[in-house]
Amino acid sequence: MAQNEFHDDRAILDIHDKPKFFPWIGLSLQHMFSMFGSTVIVPLLVGLSPSIALFSSGVGTLLHIMITQRKIPAYMGSSFAFVIPMTALMKSTGYPAVGQGVMGVGIVYLIVAAIIWWLGEDWIDLILPPIVVGPIIMVIGLSLAGNAAQDAMMNNGKYDLKFFCVALATLALAVFFNMAFKGFIGVIPVLLAIICGYLIALALGMVNVHAIAAAPWFKLPPFQIPGLTYDFHLNWGAIIAITPIAFVTMTEHMGHIMVLDQLTGRNFFKDPGLNRTLAGDGAASFFAGLVGGPAVTSYGENIGVMAITKVHSVYVLMGAAMFAILFAFVNKLNVLIMQMPLPVIGGISFLLFGTIATAGIQIMVENKIDMTIKRNLMITSVVMIIGVGNAYIQIGQNFQFTGVALATVIGILMNLLLPQRAASEVEHDRKLAEKRFQESIKEGKTDKSGSDSSEK
Repeated sequence: MAQNEFHDDRAILDIHDKPKFFPWIGLSLQHMFSMFGSTVIVPLLVGLSPSIALFSSGVGTLLHIMITQRKIPAYMGSSFAFVIPMTALMKSTGYPAVGQGVMGVGIVYLIVAAIIWWLGEDWIDLILPPIVVGPIIMVIGLSLAGNAAQDAMMNNGKYDLKFFCVALATLALAVFFNMAFKGFIGVIPVLLAIICGYLIALALGMVNVHAIAAAPWFKLPPFQIPGLTYDFHLNWGAIIAITPIAFVTMTEHMGHIMVLDQLTGRNFFKDPGLNRTLAGDGAASFFAGLVGGPAVTSYGENIGVMAITKVHSVYVLMGAAMFAILFAFVNKLNVLIMQMPLPVIGGISFLLFGTIATAGIQIMVENKIDMTIKRNLMITSVVMIIGVGNAYIQIGQNFQFTGVALATVIGILMNLLLPQRAASEVEHDRKLAEKRFQESIKEGKTDKSGSDSSEK
C-alpha cells in the first residue's frame, strides 16, 4: 500500500499528516510527558540511569518508526517485564551482564521477525479474529487500572486523601479540556491537564523544589558501552535469565498493534507487516542494551493519548522522541519532570488506560459479536479474568509469563480448539429446525418430503 493511499477521515491528523511547527511542539511534548514517568521509573527500580533510559527510548522510537517505514505511530519506552531479572543481575554482576541480556532480547526479536518474514502472515487472521482481539485489547487497558489507582491514592504505601484529590482534579481537567475546547487546545488536553495538575501539586507542597534548584542544567548521561566503558565478556547466564521474557513482551506488542489497528483504521499486521514491527522493537531494545538502558517496548500511555486526541501522526511521535533525547542531556528539565507527583500521573492514567479498554469494546460491537453463543462467552470470560486478574506462570526465579501475555495465548488456543457451536446449541438448533419444519407442514407450505408445496 502506498503511504497516501488511505486516509482516515476520523483522525484530526492521520499517520502521514505533518502538523505546523508550534502545534507540533505541543503535541510532541504531550506524548513525552505521558510516557516520561513509566520510562524513568524502570531504571530507578533496577539501578540504571534514568537519563540513559530516556535517551534510548527516544532513539529506539526513531529506529522503530524508520524500520516500519513511518507507517506505525508507536512510542518505545522502558519495559516493566524485565525488572526482576535485571535487578537481580545488577546486584550480582553489575551492568555488563544486564546489557548483554537486553541486547539478547533485541536479537530474539530480530530472529522471530525473520522467521515471520519467511513464513508469511496469513496465519494472523486465523489466530486473531475479533472474538480474541476485542477482549485482549480490553485486558491491556484494564490490567493497568490497578497501577493508575495506586499512583492516584497511595503515598509511600499509605492512603492519602490529598493525593487522590490531586488525581481527581487532574482527571477532571483532562476531561474538561477535551470536551470544552476545539482547535489546538482541544488536541492537547493531556498535556494541559498534566501541567495544571503539576501546578496544583506544587501549591500543595508535593514537589521537591530544592532538588530541581540544585540540579545542574546540563549533564552527560553515564553511557555504558561494551569495549569502550567496560570490557566485554560473554555472560550466558545473564542472556538466559533475560531473553526468554522477550516472548512475553512480543504478545503484549501484538496487543498494542491490534489497538493501533483499531484506532487508525489500518491493518499493520499486513502493512508494513508483523516482521517489521517486531524488527523495530528488537532494534530499539538492542540499541538500549548497547548504551546502558533497559529493554523497551511500545507504550500504552501514548496509544491512550492518540485515542483521546485523534492525532495519529508519526511526525508527532518523532518529535516526542527528539524531545526525550534532548531532555536526557538537559538535566534540570529532566529532574523537573522526575519530580512530577504520582497522583498527577495516576489521574491522567485513569483516562489513558480507559480509552484503550473501550477500543476493545468497540471492536466487539462493530463486529457484532454475539455473546449468547457459548463459544464467544467462554473465550471472552476467560481472557478477561486471567488478564485483568494478572494470573501468571512462574518458572524459576526470573521467568514470569504474566497476565496480558498469558490471556492472549489462552484466548488464541481457545479460539483454535473450541467448536463453533456447543453440543447443547447444536441440539437446540436441530430441535428448532424440526419444530419449524413441522409447523410449515401444518400450514401447507412444505410437504413431508421437504419440498416447497407452493412451487407445485
